[in-house]
Amino acid sequence: MDHYVHLAEQAGEEVAERFLQQAEESFRDLASHPAMGAPLSSRAARFEGLRKWRVKQFENFLIFYLPRPDGVSIIRILHATRDWWDLLEVQ
Repeated sequence: MDHYVHLAEQAGEEVAERFLQQAEESFRDLASHPAMGAPLSSRAARFEGLRKWRVKQFENFLIFYLPRPDGVSIIRILHATRDWWDLLEVQ
């Protein structure tokens, strides 16, 4: 929700609404095809199997998720300029 608020304040509510729609569509795509994201290697055992994908039409927003037998678990959505390597203990 932080991304929505930020986008609404900086780019307008229309852009923020489009972000939510595209994020939800990206989640559905990932749930249908969990292996399509790039695999990442994390030092944290809780992130074993972690993958990364971009929000459709919002290339600077990264989705970090774990594949599950029944879909995916979304871990975080972060802006690409954030220090996500350290936040997610990626090697």
